[in-house]
Amino acid sequence: MSKELIVRDIGLVEYEKTWEEMKDFTQTRTKEQPDQIWLLEHPPLFTQGQAGKEEHLIETGDIPVIQADRGGQVTYHGPGQLIAYVMIDLKRLGMGVRELVSALENAVAAVLKKYDIDAYPKPDAPGVYVNEMKVSSLGLRVRRGCSFHGLALNVDMDLTPFLRINPCGYQGLQMIDMKRLNSTVLMSDVKKDMALELATHLGFQSPMIQKG
Repeated sequence: MSKELIVRDIGLVEYEKTWEEMKDFTQTRTKEQPDQIWLLEHPPLFTQGQAGKEEHLIETGDIPVIQADRGGQVTYHGPGQLIAYVMIDLKRLGMGVRELVSALENAVAAVLKKYDIDAYPKPDAPGVYVNEMKVSSLGLRVRRGCSFHGLALNVDMDLTPFLRINPCGYQGLQMIDMKRLNSTVLMSDVKKDMALELATHLGFQSPMIQKG
């Protein structure tokens, strides 16, 4: 059985096409196939989780809303936000969903620590926070014992679209990005750090990042 992890740097890609590719990979993968993490960005859109409530969409305007099959409520994706889609065979790793969530949150907190940003998860509200402001959101789905979807880390982005929703279902929740907390932040560096920390916290060797 493979303990290899493949990390792909895909760039800026449409949400729905990537979502279909994620579902296809999860549905057809074999027990021998290596786990994969896809690092990417999306054009502006809101995604609504399976339990998402209409009341959390305040004034979406010209930004499309897509109903997704992940957990969680509504969030915003846009350029400058690093997405990590995590396609892990949980059975093979002997890991439960709660353990996966904790590993992802701790990996994000470790990335932020490299930039002298003190971040932390909350037991009652999945994600990662800085001074009660949310910097990273999580939303997962498990099928056939394997995870897909993943996390979004606000790196250097326009945060104003978050004002059009109740982010993650919390009225008045303030969002923040890394650049506002440390002006030296570069997306290219954060990608490398994210790949390393996710691999480490999930129990893999340091991965090579593949382009595309």
